[in-house]
Amino acid sequence: MGNLNKLNPTSVWGYFEAICQIPRPSKHEEKIIAFLMDFAKQNNLNAKKDSAGNVLITKPASKGMENRRTLVLQSHLDMVCEKNSGTIHNFDTDPIKPYIDGEWVTAEGTTLGADCGIGIAVQLAVLASDELKHGTIECLFTVDEETGLTGAMALEPGFFSAKALVNLDSEDEGELFIGCAGGIDTAVNIHYESVTSPSDLFPLRIAVSGLLGGHSGDDINKNRGNAIKILNRFLWQLMHNYEICIADFNGGNLRNAIAREAFAVILVPGTKKEEITVAFNIFRSEIEEEILLNEPNIRLVLESAEQPRFVIDTLSQNKLINALYACPHGVLAMSTRMPGLVETSTNLASVKLKGENKIEITTSQRSDLESGKMDAAYMVESLFQLINADVIHGEGYPGWVPDPSSELLNITRSSYAKLFGNEPVVRSIHAGLECGLFLEKFPGLDMISFGPTMKGVHSPDEKINIETVDKFWSLLTGVISAY
Repeated sequence: MGNLNKLNPTSVWGYFEAICQIPRPSKHEEKIIAFLMDFAKQNNLNAKKDSAGNVLITKPASKGMENRRTLVLQSHLDMVCEKNSGTIHNFDTDPIKPYIDGEWVTAEGTTLGADCGIGIAVQLAVLASDELKHGTIECLFTVDEETGLTGAMALEPGFFSAKALVNLDSEDEGELFIGCAGGIDTAVNIHYESVTSPSDLFPLRIAVSGLLGGHSGDDINKNRGNAIKILNRFLWQLMHNYEICIADFNGGNLRNAIAREAFAVILVPGTKKEEITVAFNIFRSEIEEEILLNEPNIRLVLESAEQPRFVIDTLSQNKLINALYACPHGVLAMSTRMPGLVETSTNLASVKLKGENKIEITTSQRSDLESGKMDAAYMVESLFQLINADVIHGEGYPGWVPDPSSELLNITRSSYAKLFGNEPVVRSIHAGLECGLFLEKFPGLDMISFGPTMKGVHSPDEKINIETVDKFWSLLTGVISAY
């Protein structure tokens, strides 16, 4: 073990550090799957894998507890792979480098993968423990949660036998989740013509960086900046005041992350360069004044660039900038059923200039209500149809409707109060959990989700609170013993 070896519980942190050494980007979980199958073999536990790559490891009941009911613990194997622009890291081959930073564990320049690596770690600790007393435990590990929930979608009915499930993919200690939002992705393609760059125009590069980003569901109501929206806002101003051409536009990465960085290469009249620089400085001051409290590290830079060979045709450029300006991003509605909870939102996730003269725009919509989810998706579709773009909706995934009468909730709430002397908060989460899909395949399944405190999830600022991992472990083992 490395620098996490002094943290408690030692077994959990030991497995977490081992997991950090194993590359596990979405859709490429082969190495972590092999690790799990080898772990099961070494611990004389039954393990099976389905055609999608989902893994189930079963641990028999403790002696004298064979009549207890079976409980399934669940986490996902993949992680969001985000890194700072100056970080050299290959997520397909390189290990994550975790380190202790005060009360937190974080990583060097990349996402930490505590989402959902800490869930995997506690499952392995449960499976390896000789001290816990429990009924039969099934540990379910699903693939590709972050980029499509395809593991949960492909899960076959009967893959596990338990009638109750603990999802280990939550990020707020002291909160028990009994519901989640459904979601859908809406992808947009804008086709354009490449035009030879005008030789009499001067090239500039505009960059927005240093934003917090974060989870497009759980962080969408925190008034964080979207780098794409900020960059496009300045381009819109330039387009209405100067002759400009766009050679490149690149912002955001993952559909479920708020865009942290964006840049564009543009051409402007050389005689207007100083005037545009002044306009940029004014714009930067305005943006900093608007969001500096929420985005203390925002950085906007305007600098000279190399002369590009081609630019986007003027009509397509105008369509792109106007559509991105109008494209909704953020909270669309707050819940009337659970006060303080976001009900419906949309995330403008990425804009990429691709080959074949195509601009790809990725968005994602979430809602507690199926109708709200589709209304948000159709809102985005109708906007981009106005500029004759191609719009495609993904398959989407269902939400998980809360059940306040859940037996598993009552057991978990009672265990929490007994362990920590106060009542936990019970709520729904504005993020996609696999629980909605499990409920479709296993009707009547009793479920709950909880976890330790994490911040900056889906960004290189991701960190996990050390103290809450110990509480997470205590609560999980308390629920296992009581069920």
